[in-house]
Amino acid sequence: MSISPARAVAFDILLRVDQQNAYASELLHSERLEKLSPADRGLAMELVMGVLRWRSRLDDVIAAAASRPLKKLDAEVLNAVRLAAYQLRFLDRVPAHAAINDSVELVKRAQKRSAAPFANAVLRKIAAAPAEPVQPSADEAAVALLARETAHPEWLVARWMTQFGAERARQICEFDQRVPATSLRLEDADAERELATEGVKLASGVLLASARTLVEGDLTRTRPYLEGRVFIQDEASQLVAALVGTGSRLLDCCAAPGGKTAAMTWRNPTAQIIAAEIHEHRAGLVRKRVRAANVEVITADALQLPLAGGFDCVLADVPCSGTGTLARNPDIKWRLTEGDLSELHTKQVAILRAALQQLAPGGRAVYSTCSLEREENEAVVEEGLRDSEGYQLRDCREELEKLRSSGELVWEDLDSLLSGQFLRTVPGTQSCDGFFAAVIERQ
Repeated sequence: MSISPARAVAFDILLRVDQQNAYASELLHSERLEKLSPADRGLAMELVMGVLRWRSRLDDVIAAAASRPLKKLDAEVLNAVRLAAYQLRFLDRVPAHAAINDSVELVKRAQKRSAAPFANAVLRKIAAAPAEPVQPSADEAAVALLARETAHPEWLVARWMTQFGAERARQICEFDQRVPATSLRLEDADAERELATEGVKLASGVLLASARTLVEGDLTRTRPYLEGRVFIQDEASQLVAALVGTGSRLLDCCAAPGGKTAAMTWRNPTAQIIAAEIHEHRAGLVRKRVRAANVEVITADALQLPLAGGFDCVLADVPCSGTGTLARNPDIKWRLTEGDLSELHTKQVAILRAALQQLAPGGRAVYSTCSLEREENEAVVEEGLRDSEGYQLRDCREELEKLRSSGELVWEDLDSLLSGQFLRTVPGTQSCDGFFAAVIERQ
């Protein structure tokens, strides 16, 4: 029996995410998806992201219908059942028999034929049972309820409840469970006109005048996109790049995948720009994405850059937990642990201090993450500046007011973009990823 190409690809990606800690965002842009028809590619992406967003809720549904504990199921069996359970519970347009049959066949394809009857029985039981809404019990804590109904780890929800309050934490969790808008940055005005002729419809951005939102059309097959004149980039990421400003020598010390490097290049077309990335294969991604002649991509550790310093602007967009991007990267919430934050903090402080050393007198550094966690944001800046003389933290309000005066920033409520002296976007408050940024000047 043939299996839908979309379900086969989705199953293989989910298995790699589960067994190899692979990143769904990278696998969903692999060559294998390019071979699918547009409809199958769209379904494969829907299935992967849907299962990862709602994994804990799906596991609750499966556990209620299964005759054995989930921890005793092989990964192949569990992921095949999750795949069908998501379709049964969340996709009304998918026939139940198609979802069930393909998942049973995927179990067989994975050499787990003896488990096929079990998978079939569980899925038919799920299909026959009505979906039950999550209801609070008398003794269920607010954190546990929100974590359960929005499919987030309890430890993460507890942190957000403490940091942002109950209502804002709910907004974050609910935003994470929706398919986010696709935001774009265009290199030139001609690109927008050309996209329109190829059936791509755009709307204005929410934060920035230069940003666009994809409304309809297959962007990835258009000429402007393939020529590197259109970038898929979250608006908060674009805003962070705008904070870097202008100069004659710029450095992006943790450059991959290259979106902010490209935005810096667009604003500084004649500057000398160095983009450093520690991993060669990711440095290759930057070279592919940023094709301007004034950009040099080097493979180097941000802590040991083979550079003499003297940069007017330095961006330290450091490796982080990514908790501000769970709408786009739902697999993160199932692999991240609270203990990871301390290790990330130590690395981030070291990178910030190394970045500051690359500044020329009067130069500015922007420290940024796509994390919502204080350990990776305010605490890093505080520690990074504690023993570093000659540096001053600037108030991001001043920078945002300059961007608004120039017409670039169109978001009216500046207070909602600020946390003290820092830039902070929060999913659900703004319709974008959660980013943090600090602007630091060398005196």
